[in-house]
Amino acid sequence: MTKKVAVIGGGAAGLMASYQASVRGASVYLFERNPNLGRKILISGKGRCNLTNLKRLDEFIEYFPGNGKFLFSSLSTFSNRDLIAFFEKLGVKTKVERGGRVFPVSDNSLDVVKALQKAVTNAGVHIKYKSRITGLIVEKQHIKGVIVGNDHERFDCDSVVIATGGLSYPATGSTGDGYELARQVGHTITVLKPSLVPLISKEKWIKELQGLTLRNVEATAYIKQKKLASEFGEMIFTHYGISGPIILTLSRHIIDYLEEYPLVSINLKPALTEQELDKRLIRDFHLYKNKIFKNAMNDLLPKKMIPVFINYTEIDPEKPVNQISQDDRKKIRDCLRNFQITISGCKEKEAIVTRGGVSVKEINPKTMESKIVNGLFFAGEVIDVDGVTGGYNLQSAFSTGFVAGCNSASAK
Repeated sequence: MTKKVAVIGGGAAGLMASYQASVRGASVYLFERNPNLGRKILISGKGRCNLTNLKRLDEFIEYFPGNGKFLFSSLSTFSNRDLIAFFEKLGVKTKVERGGRVFPVSDNSLDVVKALQKAVTNAGVHIKYKSRITGLIVEKQHIKGVIVGNDHERFDCDSVVIATGGLSYPATGSTGDGYELARQVGHTITVLKPSLVPLISKEKWIKELQGLTLRNVEATAYIKQKKLASEFGEMIFTHYGISGPIILTLSRHIIDYLEEYPLVSINLKPALTEQELDKRLIRDFHLYKNKIFKNAMNDLLPKKMIPVFINYTEIDPEKPVNQISQDDRKKIRDCLRNFQITISGCKEKEAIVTRGGVSVKEINPKTMESKIVNGLFFAGEVIDVDGVTGGYNLQSAFSTGFVAGCNSASAK
């Protein structure tokens, strides 16, 4: 007898689950509350869609600070290489960029969405747009169907895949429906917080640096002088604070302490020891000995940053370079190695992923099936698993979607 599968959510995880269940002979119905599919895929990687990362499996899992080990089985079953091959078959060629990040050659996330939509359509998936699932039908700990819309229309099925995403980017339709559905049938939802989120600065001068990108810097988060985490790479200043890859990754560690005004310290010259930096300053100041301080930093800092940095040092910008003292140099060194920004909040609606979700203790990692309700499966961000930037979260969605889809088609 043909299995009837309901997949809730038409994002990366839901599309993959729908396709895999359908090609394995199930009759699949995909319920999407939006008028179109893959809205979050469209904005991923700034519209370029960072599909995955080429890191080895053991390394890959380390990039999931939240319950990475839970993904070992699904990533082994459907790896980054498998995902690349999958998209190649769908006609989406990929390329590898810095840090092992994988993108479509076209740099266009729409190509990814179109390929997935074509794949599920060709596989015979029935897509139900503008359809919100408001409840699950469970009898004797077995899934029997779902409730569609406010009219409480019953849809009978043999298994259900919840792939509704988290609370990140609510404008795309991610409003946390899956958490409520899971909670209704007895699942534990861990504390939900934004992760990979831009940070808001307390300092007013931050606006003067808007649009400035810093590369090869080290950012360290502190709370009351206690080090939380450190990241090396690229960041960007915004009109409200700081963002970019290393800041988004740090945000996960900061988010619990926002009320205590954590600090982010930027080492602008992490490649240089303090002694090497002092030699560099002596060399530069000798070169510009006939200039004033504010005109002698061009070789060390981006032009846009110099006025802010000089104010930060509290050294007179008009001071002749040949009068810069040893104490002044120490002050400059300290500021270059410890440029502090006070964090007062985060741009919650711009969070890339949600930290927290359906407890992994209640999901079988080999099948993605609920340990509480037979025939109920989970995939993607709705699960309490979150990774850093670089293609990890999309791979997690596709891998868990693959496993959930395969097993939902054969659920007893």
